[in-house]
Amino acid sequence: MSGSSGAPSPFGRLERGERLILASRSTARQAMLRDAGVPFTVQVADVDEDAVKARHDPTDAAGLAIELARAKALAVSRHDAEAWVLGADQTLAFDGGLVSKAPTLDAARARLVAMRGREHRLHSGAALARNGQVVWSGVDTAVMRVRDVSDAFLDAYLSAEGERLLACVGSYRLEGMGSQLFDAVEGDFFTVLGMPLWPVLAELRRAGVILT
Repeated sequence: MSGSSGAPSPFGRLERGERLILASRSTARQAMLRDAGVPFTVQVADVDEDAVKARHDPTDAAGLAIELARAKALAVSRHDAEAWVLGADQTLAFDGGLVSKAPTLDAARARLVAMRGREHRLHSGAALARNGQVVWSGVDTAVMRVRDVSDAFLDAYLSAEGERLLACVGSYRLEGMGSQLFDAVEGDFFTVLGMPLWPVLAELRRAGVILT
């Protein structure tokens, strides 16, 4: 899948001759770059995420977020060496293990029930590649504390959000009704949405991709 990010902002335009590809289908990540005024196109990376997870230490959720981001950036960069490619991914650590996207709404409900009244950690990784090599990668973490939500609220939430929640690793979207799930969040809002935006923008400036 590919597409344009829309009209570029004069403040976020790319340096002459540079191209940026976002290797992610995430609408939240696309919105982050678009709202920051960074022109880009989208090309979804063909990465076997299960294989990456299988060879990674399951207790290192932060490291896995970086590894998945690097794999996505490299997968696209190998086919377009002249472009800068940004890969990103997010992992969730809870109760000593990794949490994956829920396959069904029933599974999503069970997960939210398990997390209520407790904390979990979201790790958002990003990587920038060019010429088939990763030139930078990083990760940021947010600590999420789920309040002791009622069964009635969970039922209303799942009904309102529906299968959109199956695309979210935590079975919630903080930018929507999901904000009501939490007592507190420690960390950057962009990290919660799925990408450490401030470090990404800093690296794009350092690499000469966007104006300084």
